[in-house]
Amino acid sequence: MVLLHVKRGDESQFLLQAPGSTELEELTVQVARVYNGRLKVQRLCSEMEELAEHGLTDDQMKNEIEDEWRAASLSLSPFFFFFIAPNEKMKQVLKKTIEEAKAIISKKQVEAGVCVTMEMVKDALDQLRGAVMIVYPMGLPPYDPIRMEFENKEDLSGTQAGLNVIKESEAQLWWAAKELRRTKKLSDYVGKNEKTKIIAKIQQRGQGAPAREPIISSEEQKQLMLFYHRRQEELKRLEENDDDACLNSPWADNTALKRHFHGVKDIKWRPR
Repeated sequence: MVLLHVKRGDESQFLLQAPGSTELEELTVQVARVYNGRLKVQRLCSEMEELAEHGLTDDQMKNEIEDEWRAASLSLSPFFFFFIAPNEKMKQVLKKTIEEAKAIISKKQVEAGVCVTMEMVKDALDQLRGAVMIVYPMGLPPYDPIRMEFENKEDLSGTQAGLNVIKESEAQLWWAAKELRRTKKLSDYVGKNEKTKIIAKIQQRGQGAPAREPIISSEEQKQLMLFYHRRQEELKRLEENDDDACLNSPWADNTALKRHFHGVKDIKWRPR
């Protein structure tokens, strides 16, 4: 299996495995789905954090006076106030699930060498959906962004979140400054070695080629700069030392052998 380290720009996203024989049409769609799925999980986590702290806002309530959901809620008045803000126990249910979902799609999975699959993304979404159902058994109103995300009805037009999403039909993969054309196979670019690891960058069609990867990583660059700094400090100390400082060393004494045979080694003189 070829290991793909997927990036957007210079930022790591996730690891993904695919056989070298995979059609790039299929692989590009797969990478785009995982990429967009992770964004959906992130958006849901952000919205649910707000919901856990504040519940539904007054404005949201007022906008739904004539809504069927609101009418049903008002008919069960004890439950209606449950939508305003969850109690502490329910907050913890939401917060714990949010943290677990974040961990599944975290960029730290790259450092841990864990590949992220669409099944893992769906699992994170199912966990979030289950937590909302536990805390809000009557369901959220139709206009709520969390419910719209779960129903794939979210409207991201005009938002930064919308700019981050890449349509599957417009996604492009790049490797080594080459576009991985959808009409070919992965092995056409990386060869037959199934143990190959590549850095593949996902890009929106029409944005041009992404920037090349640096020759050395930022960590390697830091270590290199540290080495040169230490070397410069060492050379500076050597320059400050006198050229004849070594003459005071025992090995530089040209009479040491003579004194050794005369038995006058290590004689110390002191005033009487």
